[in-house]
Amino acid sequence: MSAYTGPPVGDPLWPYFSQVAGVDGQIDPDELQRCLTQSGISGTYQPFSLETSRIMIAMLDRDASGKMGFNEFKELWAALNQWKNSFMQFDRDRSGTVEPNEFNQVLSAFGYRLSPQALNVLLKRYSRDGRIVFDDFVACCVRLRSLTDAFRRRDAAQNGTAVFQYDDFIQSTMNV
Repeated sequence: MSAYTGPPVGDPLWPYFSQVAGVDGQIDPDELQRCLTQSGISGTYQPFSLETSRIMIAMLDRDASGKMGFNEFKELWAALNQWKNSFMQFDRDRSGTVEPNEFNQVLSAFGYRLSPQALNVLLKRYSRDGRIVFDDFVACCVRLRSLTDAFRRRDAAQNGTAVFQYDDFIQSTMNV
């Protein structure tokens, strides 16, 4: 767990975080799900699932505590706002979903260059009737970010090739 260093002076997220985190100063998946639902960050979209809350914590859980401290919460808040703004920008028909062509555009805007086959795998995993709702969009973004980070740490030559031992591979992929 991150060492508690006291409240950050003047940070507007601190009061909200401390209310949600409680006495342990950490947010677990259930608390995160309630927090994000109550905050309205998902807007008019459906609330985040517990699974999405779990993987959001896993993405930033550098100390493997299963919880997040204030700095991780701030990082998540910034990422969620970026993802929400992008989702809204590419949801041109305001259906509350992104369609496959919109999804491809938003991933490209994030810098992901995926093959049509990889994009198809993501669409099969995260779409419902060919459309991706915000919760699933965030889950996909979390997994892409986490897996890309894990891959980059192992791609020493930065040439698109990484070497994983089996146990390392399982840990990297099952963590998110």
